[in-house]
Amino acid sequence: MLTPKERLKLTLHGQEVDRIPCICPGGMMNMIVEEVMDIVKISWPEAHEDPKLMADLAMGLHENGGFENYGVPFCMTVEAEAMGASVSMGSKINEPRIISYPLKSVSEWRRLNKINMECGRAKVVIDAIKLLKNGKSDIPVIANLTGPVSLASSLMEPVVFYKELIKNPLGAHALMEYVTDNLIAFGKAQLDAGADVLTISDPSATGEILGPKMFSKFALPYLNKIIDSLGEIADVGTIVHICGRLKNIYQQLNGLRSDGISFDSITSVRQVAENISNKAIMGNVSTFALEKTTPKKIKSISKHCMKRGVTILSPACGLGPKTSLLNIQAMVEAAKEYKVK
Repeated sequence: MLTPKERLKLTLHGQEVDRIPCICPGGMMNMIVEEVMDIVKISWPEAHEDPKLMADLAMGLHENGGFENYGVPFCMTVEAEAMGASVSMGSKINEPRIISYPLKSVSEWRRLNKINMECGRAKVVIDAIKLLKNGKSDIPVIANLTGPVSLASSLMEPVVFYKELIKNPLGAHALMEYVTDNLIAFGKAQLDAGADVLTISDPSATGEILGPKMFSKFALPYLNKIIDSLGEIADVGTIVHICGRLKNIYQQLNGLRSDGISFDSITSVRQVAENISNKAIMGNVSTFALEKTTPKKIKSISKHCMKRGVTILSPACGLGPKTSLLNIQAMVEAAKEYKVK
C-alpha cells in the first residue's frame, strides 16, 4: 500500500495509484474546523501566531480521521501583512482579514516591505513546517502561497487595482514582479523547511474578473514564474487553485506549468477534464455542502466528483470553521472506497 505522500506524488505526476488521495492544502483552502480545535484544545487566533500551536492543530485534523496531509497557514493574509497591510487576527470562528492597505496605486509599489522570513507570521509558518516535517515523512506537508494577483489586490483597494491593470499596465507589471519575487522567496523558505508540495491559491485571478486577455498578461506569467523557480524543489509537486468559472480561460490554463489544478464547485469537473489535459484535477466538493449536509450526502458528492474526473479529492475552497468533522471523515472514506479505473 502506498503512503499518503507517495500516492499524492504519483497522482500529481500522472502515474497509477492504488486509490485517489484526499487532501486540503491549507492557506486560502483552510483545513481547520472548530470541532478539531476543541478536540486538540488549540484554537484560533492563538494558533496563527505560534508555530507549535499551528503545527499541532494541523496534525490534529489528520490524526482525527481528516485529510491525508498537513497544511499551513490557515489563512491568506501572511504575505500581505509582512509586506505592509494591517490585519485583524479574527477569532475562533473567523479567519484573519486585511483591514487597511499600504498602497493607493500600483505605482507606489516601492513602499512595500520585503517578506522577512526571520520574524512575524512568515517565520511562524516556516517554523511550523519544520515541526510538521520532523519524523512524519509519510504524510505530505503542503506549503502555501497566496497567488500573485490575490496578493497584489490585498495590498491596495481591489477595485482600484483591477482598474489600474488597464490604466497603468507598466506600474501594474512592476508591482506584480515585486510581489512575485517576494512570493518565490517565501515559497523557497517553506520548501527548504521541509514542505513537500507547493500550493498557490489565486482566487482573485479568476477568469470571470480578468478575462482571457488579462489573465494571460497578469496572472499566467507570474504563476509560471513561481512554478519555474520552485517546482524542482517541491518534491511531491505543485498545485494552483483558481476560483470562479474557468470556461473562458481553459486555453490559458493549459499553459500553466503546475502539476495540478484546483477549482471551486461552480465549475464542472467534466468540463475541466475535457478541456485541460496535462494536469491532475483536484476538487471540488462544495464547502457549503460540507458545512450544511450529512456524511451520507458528502460521500455521494465525493464519489460523483471522482466519477466525473477528479484525481485528487478536495474541498472546493476553504472550509468554514463550523464544518462537521464527520463530513470531512466521510470525504476521506469516499476516497478510500472508490475504485480507480
